[in-house]
Amino acid sequence: KKTVCVIGLGYIGLPTAALIANKGFLVSGVDVDENVVSTINKGEIHIVEADLEASVKSAVSSGQLKAFNTIQQSDIYMICVPTPFHKNNNIPKQNIDYVLSATKSIAQFIKSGDLIILESTSPVGTTKKIQEILIDCGVNLTDVHIAYCPERVLPGKIMTELIKNDRIVGGLSIKATKIIKDFYSLFVSGKIYETDAKTAEMCKLAENSYRDL
Repeated sequence: KKTVCVIGLGYIGLPTAALIANKGFLVSGVDVDENVVSTINKGEIHIVEADLEASVKSAVSSGQLKAFNTIQQSDIYMICVPTPFHKNNNIPKQNIDYVLSATKSIAQFIKSGDLIILESTSPVGTTKKIQEILIDCGVNLTDVHIAYCPERVLPGKIMTELIKNDRIVGGLSIKATKIIKDFYSLFVSGKIYETDAKTAEMCKLAENSYRDL
């Protein structure tokens, strides 16, 4: 599988897109912001991150990375959209509307053998919700593999930590976990732990809480 669609070109999506593009994948980066799309297609960046600009410039100039404001049919879909908190709540509650919207936007393109990966920080059960939405959209999920693989990088060191940090992959099936682990092993040198989606989601929340404290 050589084509990847990265949805959301922020602090996680853009470095990830540039990294895998420079590893030989043909990457379509998708963002709703026209300025972000045009900036990236010029080989420039809209965020500040060490070593990112050189990586993006290399990927764009080689033709391996292009940015769009609409979904492009691919073999692998990586959802890296924001998950902010709902406003005006006494108890903080994550807003997964962007995740759900991204899921609906890829529904018409999904085919047998595709991989769907959620990287955004999300409440437990969000990966399963992606599956449910696709089913509601009439997608045949036979031989479609869905997993949660959260980013766990430190801003300022993203380009290094995307490669060197350990990762966790939690699939909605054992087969999904193994196949998506194999994909990450092509560009991650750290250890990749296999688990299920709910455990991976909880691990991300626990790690964020630990770092915050």
